Amino acid sequence: MSKTRIAFIGAGNMAASLIGGLRAQGVDAAQIRASDPGAETRAKVHAEHGIQLFEDNAQAVDGADVVLIAVKPQAMKAVCQALKPSLKPNQLVVSIAAGITCASLRNWLGEQPLVRCMPNTPALLRQGVSGLYATEQVSAEQRAEAEQLLSAVGVALWVDSEQQLDAVTAVSGSGPAYFFLLIEAMTAAGEKLGLPRDVASRLTLQTALGAAHMAVASDVEASELRRRVTSPNGTTEAAIKSFQANGFEVLVEKALGAAAHRSAEMAEQLGN
Repeated sequence: MSKTRIAFIGAGNMAASLIGGLRAQGVDAAQIRASDPGAETRAKVHAEHGIQLFEDNAQAVDGADVVLIAVKPQAMKAVCQALKPSLKPNQLVVSIAAGITCASLRNWLGEQPLVRCMPNTPALLRQGVSGLYATEQVSAEQRAEAEQLLSAVGVALWVDSEQQLDAVTAVSGSGPAYFFLLIEAMTAAGEKLGLPRDVASRLTLQTALGAAHMAVASDVEASELRRRVTSPNGTTEAAIKSFQANGFEVLVEKALGAAAHRSAEMAEQLGN
């Protein structure tokens, strides 16, 4: 992205994380602009990243190759409709707003090349993962730009259909909360087994971190890693059998299905 000019509409936490990731990769501050209605936010982002900030969205997008819209889903319609006259043909628009479909974006912005993304909150630590979907108008070069942009805060993966973004939302968009819930439950269980809360918490957090690192670094499936640490008639097997006897896999499937269903519902509600 050595020559790509990028404009951010909205300079909140996710946008600031992306800007920081780009700057850390060596993208020059002169190539990045952002707009935000909050004077305090503008001052903070300028101080941290050295980029030019505007109150007016139209000023931010002027001359940009890529326009990334990072505002709340409820504000997308008004922001896009106001932005439409300032966009130039073939200017790539990237949306990270959950539940806003490409059809809705096209209604509000016109026939721009569109990439829809579903990042997750670990992107704030540059440990995120994003699902991306591109419309037919997006060129190969623009796909590469969008992928590099989201890769600044973690892993970027393409999906073949926009509908699959509902599944991405269910698995990774909402996913951090599932792991936080498990961490909560394991910490509470450890405490009930007699551990001091701070010890139970530290044990749980470090175990989660270590297991994730092992799974990412391994060349085998998680199921095989589980088998390798589950000795016959041992303590791990006792716990795993209890999980499975109480419907763990079915519960996870139902939970993710509920999240995907709600994602589709939100898209219908927010797109009107």
